[in-house]
Amino acid sequence: MRYILIAFLFIVSLVVGYIFYNKYDKRKKFFTALIMLAEKLSVEINFSRERLKVLIENFDKNTGQNLLGVDEGFLSYLDRKEELDEKVIFKKADVLKKEEKDFILLFLKTLGRSDVENQTKEIASFSSRFQEMKGKCDVEYKKYGMLSLKLSLIAGLFFVIILI
Repeated sequence: MRYILIAFLFIVSLVVGYIFYNKYDKRKKFFTALIMLAEKLSVEINFSRERLKVLIENFDKNTGQNLLGVDEGFLSYLDRKEELDEKVIFKKADVLKKEEKDFILLFLKTLGRSDVENQTKEIASFSSRFQEMKGKCDVEYKKYGMLSLKLSLIAGLFFVIILI
């Protein structure tokens, strides 16, 4: 019974550490995918001049999974099924901060509102800001994400040593 309790505490501490690690990992992957989407939109708007809805639908599905449903919410807005609202767009994106959500919402609101040249400039501007946000996420990931994983491992070992 004692060893079961020790194993349980060790596993619980690892799970708690992984939950915190996963939060920072999702943020990092989200901004990487968002930058890739912005770059794809910039290139495709200039060269193929395809409709915005088609461009977002054709975005890589593996990378699109890291967008935490923001692309799906925007597509439903383009289909006129939903409003362009923070609650609709960021249903699954609970790892983002309020100011990040506001900025991304502003980005989505500006898509398709101007001519090709100005749209490309706006996307480049947003993309550079997304790069800054990704840089902050990388720092937080290295600082807190990996730290929480390592601390949870140490805490689990501490419980094991104390209870043995």
